Amino acid sequence: MLANTEVLEVLEQAEKLGKMIKESEDYEIYTNHKDQLYNDPEANRLMTDFQQMKADYEDVQRFGRYHPDYSKIMKEIRQLKRELDMHETVASYKQTETQLQMLLDEVSEIVAKSISPNIKAPKDGVALKDTGDGCGCGSGGECGCQAS
Repeated sequence: MLANTEVLEVLEQAEKLGKMIKESEDYEIYTNHKDQLYNDPEANRLMTDFQQMKADYEDVQRFGRYHPDYSKIMKEIRQLKRELDMHETVASYKQTETQLQMLLDEVSEIVAKSISPNIKAPKDGVALKDTGDGCGCGSGGECGCQAS
C-alpha cells in the first residue's frame, strides 16, 4: 500500500483518537486499578501461584484422567482460580478492564459501521469471531448470505 496523503491523514486521526481514549476517565480508572493490582502483594502472590499451577494443569491436560494427579490438580487449580477471581483488587481491575474494552469495542463498531454495515467490528473484546453459522463470514448470518 502506498502511503498517500489520505492514508497518512487517517492514521494521524487514529493516533489522535487513541490519545483521546488515553485521556478518558475510563482509561484513568483502568490504569489506577492496574497500578493497585501490581502493587498488591497478596494479589501478586495469587497471580504467581496461579501461573505456576497452570504448568501442572497443562501437564495434566496432556494425559487427561489417566494422569495420576488429575483430580488433585484439577481441584487445586479451580480453588486457586476462584481465590484469584474473588480477590478484591483483582476483581476491580478486571471490571475496569472490561469497561475499557467495551469503550474500545464501541469505538471500533462506530468506525466500522460508518464505512459499511457489512464491516466486522470487535464484540466483547473479540475481533472477527467465527460464530459457527456455516457461512464463513463470521457475522452471525447478518451478511445476507443463505445462513441467515
